[in-house]
Amino acid sequence: MRTLLIGDVHGCADELRELLTWARPTRTILVGDVFTKGPDPVGVWQLIQQYQAESVMGNHDDWILKIAEGRVPAKPKHRAIYEPMDAQAPGWRAWVAALPLFLELEDFTVVHAGLHPSGRTDLTTEAMALLMRRYPMDEPNAPHWHEQYTASKGVIFGHDAKQGLLYKTRDGKPWIIGLDTGCVYGHRLTGYLLEEDQLIHVPAARIYQPIDANSQD
Repeated sequence: MRTLLIGDVHGCADELRELLTWARPTRTILVGDVFTKGPDPVGVWQLIQQYQAESVMGNHDDWILKIAEGRVPAKPKHRAIYEPMDAQAPGWRAWVAALPLFLELEDFTVVHAGLHPSGRTDLTTEAMALLMRRYPMDEPNAPHWHEQYTASKGVIFGHDAKQGLLYKTRDGKPWIIGLDTGCVYGHRLTGYLLEEDQLIHVPAARIYQPIDANSQD
């Protein structure tokens, strides 16, 4: 078994392809925010199909699906994302709609943004799973949620490119791993080979969006 977990792809198909080619995974898991912002969401979809990739729901996945379905007003830049997907990537809507908030592995919970500090998914709201960086969420100066995390089971997440790579251990074992290293902002795409406890990186080909564009808009 060779399980590869991958940070926020955001439409960066070339970097995703390079990472997958190098890692040769037998199981691929994305931490969400798959298609938006970057240059080639259709290419990302093709790789998802080729590698039968799994994912958890990210805030941008939830957002672009709602826009495509008419539940949120669309601007021209939004249509530029989902209209080519509808034409060239049939099945993407159903795939995104079926994404779970959490994916449980033996030693880790995979989530896009964060978990309740207790680690309990039943106490983790949808907003926390999709959007949380700090806890409590309504306190802008609160500590990061993972600084208050107490559960023994590890967490693998994305969502926080400004914070970047995070790798914490507990009792000598990997415990809290943040994989969003801002590929779409010109940094790098990061993967984590679970069985080997190895981080791997592919540098971004260029800056696709400035870092201050890290929003749902």
